[in-house]
Amino acid sequence: MVNNNMRTFNINNITIGNNHPLVLIAGPCQIESQDHAEQTAGTIKEIADSLGIKVIYKSSFDKANRSSVNTKRGIGIDEGLKILNSIKHEFGIPILTDIHESYQAQIVADAGIDVLQIPAFLCRQTDLLLAAGATGCVVNVKKGQFLAPHDMKNVAAKIASTGNERIMLCERGYTHGYNNLVVDMRSLPTMASTGYPVVFDATHSVQQPGGLGAVSGGDREMVPYLARAAVATGCVAAVFMETHEDPDNAPSDGPNMIPLTNLKNILTDLMAIDGLLKRN
Repeated sequence: MVNNNMRTFNINNITIGNNHPLVLIAGPCQIESQDHAEQTAGTIKEIADSLGIKVIYKSSFDKANRSSVNTKRGIGIDEGLKILNSIKHEFGIPILTDIHESYQAQIVADAGIDVLQIPAFLCRQTDLLLAAGATGCVVNVKKGQFLAPHDMKNVAAKIASTGNERIMLCERGYTHGYNNLVVDMRSLPTMASTGYPVVFDATHSVQQPGGLGAVSGGDREMVPYLARAAVATGCVAAVFMETHEDPDNAPSDGPNMIPLTNLKNILTDLMAIDGLLKRN
């Protein structure tokens, strides 16, 4: 099922491809402050360097699809992009952040962001996909919780119609009853059959959308199990994990973020599995 004509491309000094070594996409859900971003990025990079895994730093300036109007959305686009750009240059690592509106695509690209992420709820928004593709940036598009994996070829085709084929397809679970997501591991080779690099979002896959009433719940204890299973398919280019030094007091997605102190152990297992499968 996996396409032998797999697409690969570079993000700065990182090669992304389903048959290349696993890449880490990690960071806190929201940008909280300059100091917090520096501390988190520094710790993540130190862990990644010690394991020989390339890293892309992730954080969001706006969480536009929160459960409640009263929950924190983020620091805002102007301040957020300044912080992300500073992290890029201070640590020499690529940056990924979400966009929610078509007009944001070029603004974010002009700020030096390397990867534009399309949230799962917006993965069929044609104008947003076209605007992201037109920037020439890498586009990581999350599979909607409502979408079959084989339908992601149509999502990718919208972006590719701009002439930009630097596309990653991201699995983050699908809706299974109220306030619950499950992951069908068959979705990973199915999306890999398009040839585009596949990302597994290990932390949003354990989210319980709206599960705590005004905010989402989650089960971070399941993250290592799902991540290991996904990497064991042998067709994952990158694993996406939100992480925080104190998830229980984070402004968003705390229940499904993993503590920074757990990151190295999880990655050690993933690198061993990835190395074994891709050597073979």
